[in-house]
This record gives sequence, C-alpha cells and structure tokens, in this order.
Amino acid sequence: MELKPEIVEKIKLLDEKYAAMGQDLNSYLEGLLYADYLTYWDYIHLDTLLTLQNPRTPIPDEEIFIMYHQITELYFKLSIHEFKQIGNNENLTADFLLNRITRINRYFSALVDSFEVMVDGMDPKQFLKFRMSLLPASGFQSAQYRMIEVYATTFNNLMHKDYREVYPEHPTDEDVQQMFERIYWKEGATELATGKKTLTLKQFESKYSAKIIDLAKEYKTKNIWLRFRSLSETEQQNPKLIEAMQQLDIHVNVNWPLSHYKSAVRYLQKNPEDIAATGGTNWQKYLPPRFQKRMFFPKIWTDEQKEEWGKAWVKKVVFNQQ
Repeated sequence: MELKPEIVEKIKLLDEKYAAMGQDLNSYLEGLLYADYLTYWDYIHLDTLLTLQNPRTPIPDEEIFIMYHQITELYFKLSIHEFKQIGNNENLTADFLLNRITRINRYFSALVDSFEVMVDGMDPKQFLKFRMSLLPASGFQSAQYRMIEVYATTFNNLMHKDYREVYPEHPTDEDVQQMFERIYWKEGATELATGKKTLTLKQFESKYSAKIIDLAKEYKTKNIWLRFRSLSETEQQNPKLIEAMQQLDIHVNVNWPLSHYKSAVRYLQKNPEDIAATGGTNWQKYLPPRFQKRMFFPKIWTDEQKEEWGKAWVKKVVFNQQ
C-alpha cells in the first residue's frame, strides 16, 4: 500500500529529529511495533491512585476525610502549575496573566464549592472519633497552600498584621529569613493556654521551613503582585485583570479559610473545652479573615473594602443575605 504524502513527510521529520540526537529512527519504529496501546487506567495510574486511601481507624467516614484532602492537594498542585508559568514568563502580557489567574480562580471555585463535603458530608460523631486518632496531623500542615501564598504576593503581606509595615516590599534574602519567623500562620498553631508552638507547627517547620524560605527568596522578584506591577500602566488598569486578581484574593484569603471555619464550628464549637481544635491550633482567631485582614494585593482594594474584609461571606453564609 502506497503511503500518503503527509505520512511520508512526517517520517522524514521524525528521521531528522532522531538523527540530530545521533539515533536511528528505524529502531524507534521497531519499538512502536511491540509497544502496548495506552489505556486510561495506566495513563493516570488509576490502580495506584485508588490504593492511596489508608484509614487509621475502622470508622467509615474517615475515608471521605482522606479523599477530600487528597483532592484538595491536587487542586493546589494545579494552581501552583499556573503560578510557576506566571513567574517564569519572560514576556509577560496582561492577557497571559489574566488567563492564568482565571485558571487558578477556577480551581479555587471548585474547592470552595465542594467544601460542603467536609461541612455536611461527614457524620459529626464519626468525625470526632477518628479525628482524635490523627493528631497532631492537620490540614494546617499543607505546604502547597503555604507555597501558593508565597507565589501570589510580596512576603511582607504574609507577615502577622502587626509587622506588615515593618518590613520592605522588596526584601533581601536576609530579610526573608527574619520575616519567616513572623509569618502570620504561626500564630494559628499555638497552644491556647500557653502560647507555645504546638507539635503540629514543630513538625511542619522541621519538614518545610527551609523549602518555604528558599521559595520566598526565589519569588521575591516574580510573585504575581510584582509581575502585575511589571506591566505597563495601561495594562495594569485592565478592569478584567483587576477583577480576576480581586477574586483570587477573596478565594484564597476569605472563602477558603471561612469554609474551614464553618466546618470547624460544626464539628468543634459545641464543647470547645473538651474537644481539641484541629491539630491543637488556635483556629477561632486564626481562620476568620476579619482578624488578620490578610490580602495578597492590598493596593487594589479601597479602604472601605479592606474594612469590610470577610463580612460579605458571613452575611451570605451565616445570615443568608445577598
């Protein structure tokens, strides 16, 4: 059978490709004859994926808890995939930045909308039983979430609110090292009675501190905020881009922590003296945005919007007001 011209052309291109590497195309073609067809389950490693849920107790709803957190980490990885493209793009345009931020917003929309799995999707009695067997492990220890914060904004915006004005927007590597000790989330993993670091925090710092500090040093010049500021003044005034950045700020710093707050209230609020908070963390003062008023892009918000930070969620979710 005579080969079609377009197939012959592709064979020639393949021959050139492998010749440039000093390889023989014929050997690769022979390999294709013996290669198995790709299947869906092999491509996504489905069998392995479905074996990664290993409950520590026989309580049924623990498996829901595990799978949802695994899904969360995959969405975080998708987000980081976009953050890296933004940071490493040497010819950044407003359109590219908008496209990638929109992707991240889409991932976080899915996360926020799906959090009812955690709020209403588990039996409270079952949760309280298996949760105590998991301490000191906590979602607080999600390194990818901490990395998302570093990718998004200048490091001074991640300081505890009392220190944000102390440190520069463009820190040195030495500054970053010092600033890490005053990062906002450390307060969220302190013992209520003594103010000491919980084991949850000590474990996290031991495993991830160096990695987060190195990332903060790398992204101190290419986080989303500074990439945005590198655009022309006209591009920076793009209303769609500003809206997308505001939505990202709200998703990560309002909707996501308050979804956790809603879940914590459901499962832990009834008897706070007898029921340990998640991982021993000070969640009642750590999760609500109104305490920290943490924002990735404070300069694109008005003073009134900053003052009302997080209140719209409370009105909508708690009081059913639009």
